[in-house]
Amino acid sequence: MDSIIEVQRQTHEELEHFERALYTLLSKPQSTHETRLQTEHRASQILDRVSSRVAALTNAYEDQEARKAEIDSLSSQPDDLSEFYTRLGKIQEHYAKYPESGPSGFELELAAFLDIPPEEAGDEEYEEDDPIALLFSGEEQYGKYLDLYANHTAYNNLKHIGKRLGYLQYLDALLAAQSSQVHSELSKECRLGRDYELYIKALHSYLLSFMKRAQPLVDVESQQKEAEAEFNKQWEAGEVGDWEDVRPSGGPVENGEGIWCAACQKMYSKQTVYDAHLTSKKHIKATAKQASSEQPPSNPNGPSTSQVAEREAASPLAVKSKHRTAALLTSLCTQLLAGLAPVLNETKSNVERRFSLTAREREQELLEQSKPKAPPPNASGTNGENGADEEEEEERIYNPLKLPLGWDGKPIPYWLYKLHGLGVEYRCEICSDHVYMGRHAFGMRALGLPNTKHFHEITRIEDALALAEKLKREGRNEIFEQETMEELEDEEGNVYNRKTYEDLKKQGLI
Repeated sequence: MDSIIEVQRQTHEELEHFERALYTLLSKPQSTHETRLQTEHRASQILDRVSSRVAALTNAYEDQEARKAEIDSLSSQPDDLSEFYTRLGKIQEHYAKYPESGPSGFELELAAFLDIPPEEAGDEEYEEDDPIALLFSGEEQYGKYLDLYANHTAYNNLKHIGKRLGYLQYLDALLAAQSSQVHSELSKECRLGRDYELYIKALHSYLLSFMKRAQPLVDVESQQKEAEAEFNKQWEAGEVGDWEDVRPSGGPVENGEGIWCAACQKMYSKQTVYDAHLTSKKHIKATAKQASSEQPPSNPNGPSTSQVAEREAASPLAVKSKHRTAALLTSLCTQLLAGLAPVLNETKSNVERRFSLTAREREQELLEQSKPKAPPPNASGTNGENGADEEEEEERIYNPLKLPLGWDGKPIPYWLYKLHGLGVEYRCEICSDHVYMGRHAFGMRALGLPNTKHFHEITRIEDALALAEKLKREGRNEIFEQETMEELEDEEGNVYNRKTYEDLKKQGLI
């Protein structure tokens, strides 16, 4: 068993290493949302280790008996070093048995926290190996947005809800929690139902889970405990209103056998059957008759009206105590939504943007999201390496015939390649024996000839001059039309064709 003093010293050392690792981790610049969230999760894990070691260190300091026994064993006989040599022998024996021991478990744990994230290491498929990405659904997009579609469906299925809301309207209703309690727009009858309690419980579970996943450095548990303590004070003081049962005259009285209608003097086994008979003519007539009478008839199988009144008077909070859970969860959800207000606003903007897209654009967006993202630039890689990676991606174009690339960076069609004769070499005497791939007429200006289609595939100076003389003899003056079509501009901005410009210049007019 290790010395308690040595354990304390080692724990202090580990705490210092964790603090340095936390500083190193949080001081790195975070260029993207993904890297920031990964860093926060690692920092949260380091803080958990720090908390556990601080608790162990506190317990060690509080164990005064073990510390006193350790000190006494070392200082009882100053001249006797037997205990020292006994411990030294155990240490030497350990290293003699394990001479080439690798790094300790703590060193491996610390190295794992400071390891380069997968996207910084250049792994193109880092998303598949990223444990943080597995925490979020596709709709949440790595913690950027909330996925409240299931809660929205449950909200619209509440009893006595009145008007159903669209998804954007539902998000607006949650955003209203910043100024008042969440779902204050619902009627009292709706909030006192059992289905509302189930709904608000599911909403609270999701918001709490998302808060822990998307904001790991926020101590959401402490915030929830403070909000619950504040709610308990208000509940005991009776400041949390609108959670009492509505008990109108002639209304239903529940007991173990069913629901008793005082107006109709009849027992109904189910709530749905009771609700259905409320609109019948018989019930309406019985209710009107009961209103005109002095004493309403009581339920023969249940407690009397006086007993119910005495019970409610004895305990004012007894009627609303069964709704305490729903009231508490509503208050806790309000506190969570206040912290998630920026994310909720981003979620609404994203939903509005997606609603404006066509079906084809949505499919294209899903395809782009499913593709692995290229690793972002980082401090560990140089610009030259990133540029080389991009060039390698561009060179992966399938081009077995080695066709020239077009304006879009893709190989041109093969028929166009054959049409222009790009597979034939032309050594042009006119262009100082330059070799061209395909037909050309670029160097004819050097001979005073226009670059027209008549001179395509002409590579010798003698052939070009002979063809020009032949065209002149045949009256083909169109080869000289370019001289008259070419436009020149003088110093004052006047535009002339080439022949007129040369004539005016010879006369000294320009």
